Amino acid sequence: MPAPTDPAREALGSRLREIRRDAELTGRELATRAGWRPPRVSKLEGGWQAPSAEDIRVWCRICGAEDQIPELIATARAIEQQYVEWRRQMRAGQRRVQRALSTEDLSTTRWRIWEPFHIPGFVQTRAYARAIMARSMAFYEVPADDLDAAVAARIGRQSILRMGTRHFHVVLAEQALYTRVGGAGVMREQLGHLLAEMAALPRLRVGVVPREADYELGPHAGYWIFDARVVMTETVTAGISLTQPHEIALYERHFKGLVRLAGYGRRAEEMIAKASEDL
Repeated sequence: MPAPTDPAREALGSRLREIRRDAELTGRELATRAGWRPPRVSKLEGGWQAPSAEDIRVWCRICGAEDQIPELIATARAIEQQYVEWRRQMRAGQRRVQRALSTEDLSTTRWRIWEPFHIPGFVQTRAYARAIMARSMAFYEVPADDLDAAVAARIGRQSILRMGTRHFHVVLAEQALYTRVGGAGVMREQLGHLLAEMAALPRLRVGVVPREADYELGPHAGYWIFDARVVMTETVTAGISLTQPHEIALYERHFKGLVRLAGYGRRAEEMIAKASEDL
């Protein structure tokens, strides 16, 4: 389930609160009329509990806001569909996950990618990708039967880097260059591959945020912005796809702040080379 601090669910709860207040009802009065215990109202308004379609119908009818029922139900369903539990998804096979992402890739012309801890899949070596995916499968206790096929699918997605006129803007935290994945040999190969791709692909722009940078809003989890259509990010328990325009706008604003902090060109190359030397 989504975290109780999820902004999309909180926003829906805020709308329910506004509807109740417009009806000049207290939370306790609404709960009494609905036949609920009072804490349920505060949980729904605070985003701690997801409202069902019936919850929304009851809420709006009591508050005289029946005209808002269809939109609110559609919003609630969209929020729940944003979340994909990792273990359930991975049990269906990592290869299927990569194929689903390939479909998203083909419909995208501009990527903005923030990775605070790891090198993103588009520029991973086979050994690095294998180590990352094997760790994930082990952590989520899912069979590794399709590991080789999943790695091949991830590497196959990299062909998009050389297709058409697509543009890729990757911002890495310097920590991503130092996070050990698969040992020193794997890391040296990975960092060398990253430098080679940066030199070979003019439509691939890579910036590195120095470790001493003063983040405006903290580094936060990594995320990928596909055009201005969808943002994909991850928690420990779930993958999240965000499509609300106001949420995408906040991620775009966050990304711009990272760009201001990042070093590009020679500076980025120096940080990557230094990380390789430090191995």
